Amino acid sequence: MKDIGKTKVFSSEDMRREMIRNSLETVIGALNERGYNAVHQITGYLISNDPAYISSYRNARNLIQQIDRDEIIEELVKAYLEK
Repeated sequence: MKDIGKTKVFSSEDMRREMIRNSLETVIGALNERGYNAVHQITGYLISNDPAYISSYRNARNLIQQIDRDEIIEELVKAYLEK
């Protein structure tokens, strides 16, 4: 039986990574729904910092702009290396 009375410690780094992943999943979903190639669009955005690469559909552009590009790249590299 789980002890629900115990305090669980959350790492701020883990929470930040989860937020970045969730945001990227939302952005990818929005781009795919609009018929865009999500890899090409996100790559264009990360290289150029031009938000026009990301559709405003489902608030995707605002979501991705709330995250520093370096953090997105770091998260993508970590996810790649973990697999």
